[in-house]
Amino acid sequence: MEAKTLSFSRALSATSFKASVSLRAAFVVEVVFMALNNLTFFVFWWVLMARVPSLRGWRIGDVQLLFGLVAISFGVVVTLAGGITHLGELIEEGGLDTLLTQPKPVLLYALGMRVKPSGFGDAMTGLVLVAASGRLSLRTVPALAAGVAASAVVVVACGIVFFGFAFWLGRNTIARQMWDLLITFSLYPEPLFGGALRLLLFTVLPAGFVGYLPVRIVREPDVFAAAVLLLGAAAYLVLAVATFQAGLRRYSSGSRFTTFG
Repeated sequence: MEAKTLSFSRALSATSFKASVSLRAAFVVEVVFMALNNLTFFVFWWVLMARVPSLRGWRIGDVQLLFGLVAISFGVVVTLAGGITHLGELIEEGGLDTLLTQPKPVLLYALGMRVKPSGFGDAMTGLVLVAASGRLSLRTVPALAAGVAASAVVVVACGIVFFGFAFWLGRNTIARQMWDLLITFSLYPEPLFGGALRLLLFTVLPAGFVGYLPVRIVREPDVFAAAVLLLGAAAYLVLAVATFQAGLRRYSSGSRFTTFG
């Protein structure tokens, strides 16, 4: 990515962030409630594993690491690319019209024009859970950073593809359902799945690249697993961008005459 594009991305994120914190009370409330929501959801696993200490080799610390890593990556995504869940709306209602007049990439604009305060709550929860997992050390910090980055890239790529279905199908509930399923399956321990479902979770609905592989390289740092994770994330991103560009070529204007700036 060119230096000017990176500079533009930073400026766009900063502008979106300032807009999101303009109502400080609402911002704080949304962050706190998202953090509480995440911790409440985790209580189920805490209660379960208090009774069943080991789940096919996974202990409570491993589940905390999984929840924490996925929460951080998801928080990063909705903070830096909060427009991703509005992509279908932009496509169907002609909202891309105002972005097509801009000199920078349309997709970059569409993703970065919103910041969701809930993302900060997700990231905060994730950091707390990872720190409490007992699986983090100086040796595993690089693996955690790489895992979070790759996981976030896959989440973004999947969001582009899922919500980009609107180019062909119009805005629909399938995209939201697939998005929710991706996050849900990413939060379950890897040993629970096998056979055809496991294949599905490493291809069509790549929860394996969002949660399982990133956790695996933190638990047991492995160069081959890390290479597979990074190559997989890059492949999903390339597929997502290509899909969006293909959809953009058949995009029907909503006849909007306003400009975005």
